[in-house]
Amino acid sequence: MPIGGIAIRARELAKKLNSEIVQYVLNAVQEGILIVDKECRIAYYNCTLSRLEGLKIDDVVGRVLFEVFPSITPQDSTLCKVLETGAPIRDRLQEYFNYQGKKIQTVNTTIPLIDAGEIIGALEVSRDISLVVSLTDKISALQQGIHKGKFPPKGSTLFSFASIIGTSAKIRSIVKLLKKVADTTSSVLLYGETGTGKELFAQSLHKEGLRCNKPFIAQNCAALPETLLEGILFGSTKGSFTGAVDKAGLFEQADGGTVLLDEINSMSLPLQAKILRVLQEGVVRRLGAAEDSSVDVRVIATTNEKPADLLKAGRLREDLFYRLSVICVEIPPLRERREDIPDLIGYFIDKYNARFNKLVTGIAPEVMTVFQEYGWPGNVRELEHVVEALLNFADDGIITGEYFKYLSSGTFPGFVEQRSLIAAAEKPGNYFRAEFYKQEKEQIVAAMQKSGGNVTQAAKLLGIKRQALQYRLKKYVVFQE
Repeated sequence: MPIGGIAIRARELAKKLNSEIVQYVLNAVQEGILIVDKECRIAYYNCTLSRLEGLKIDDVVGRVLFEVFPSITPQDSTLCKVLETGAPIRDRLQEYFNYQGKKIQTVNTTIPLIDAGEIIGALEVSRDISLVVSLTDKISALQQGIHKGKFPPKGSTLFSFASIIGTSAKIRSIVKLLKKVADTTSSVLLYGETGTGKELFAQSLHKEGLRCNKPFIAQNCAALPETLLEGILFGSTKGSFTGAVDKAGLFEQADGGTVLLDEINSMSLPLQAKILRVLQEGVVRRLGAAEDSSVDVRVIATTNEKPADLLKAGRLREDLFYRLSVICVEIPPLRERREDIPDLIGYFIDKYNARFNKLVTGIAPEVMTVFQEYGWPGNVRELEHVVEALLNFADDGIITGEYFKYLSSGTFPGFVEQRSLIAAAEKPGNYFRAEFYKQEKEQIVAAMQKSGGNVTQAAKLLGIKRQALQYRLKKYVVFQE
């Protein structure tokens, strides 16, 4: 395009960006936004990016990109590549220095800006991951130190099967099964709702197996962007991306031990394929490397959704599922093992008595009744948090229902409140008691019929929580007018 045409296009782009609505929206988002024209001259630079990079907007807009960021070259720049090819670049990890020497670490998505079929600029959205990378590097360094014997073995802090609280048949059968396979090298897939204690079982499996003196390394697959997660798992070589250094990944660090991939259902399908290769061939290849490295790791994976649902939705590779699920175990939700609730409560009371220097001895029968009736959607983790909250307000003796008034967050307080309202209506001498129950029962029956027996949908129709409806359904089975 002639120079005059480029200048016209640049002015058109600047005019579009000067709209008050556009300015408001772009400055309101938490991600950094950078827009350049066809000549890589910065046309827009939002407030979030200004705070991140420590640069004033007026000092940046109108200048060529490489003047402001001298460590970036046209060959490295994703903006330049998008301007040249017209193809978006998504979730690209980038490390660079601004002209003040400050190191910036982001995950970027870059797209072309097209007007009348012609590329007039490019927009880049940057998510700051500097803190995540810093924490990850510290964990990685600690894990490598453990592997090299500089620190006490991580295995010494892990839970064992003896740490698992509960005498229910379901829990005991799971413990018995996992003990049998603890000494093998087979992959294990644990699935269950959030808060059921899947990592506790994974740690126990490692702790009581032949690999107990080798590293146990856990990685949450949902907590990090894909590009960063891949580098953490497989490692990197110098030059594999901007700012990359030679660094072993978690599979190499855990050689001889166990890697726990938590929430593997959050991992992209391409990355799942690379995990499959580790399982099948026992090799990893660092980002940017030309050769493979052999690793000997046992892989334990967890998911908070049923594998059948993930396979049907195409969110879990079928070949990876079959390779992972040599041993496949479902960890039951707390509502299916209610007989374990008293033991769990006792364990958590002892735990927080020691932590808070309290002398609580137990809970009153009416409190136990509430605990047994509640559905515990957050499972054991939610139960622990409720007990912890109650011990903040009780110094000694028995926790009674009076302490419920201090709870203010989560679904449990709502359940307690609705239960209290129903109890008030049940008091003898209440003139409206029979009519109240009759109308409520009719509404519940109608909602259940309309939803085809689906409790969740019926609860939505009635405008109440699922646990509250479950309580009423149970109550009306035995209620006699």
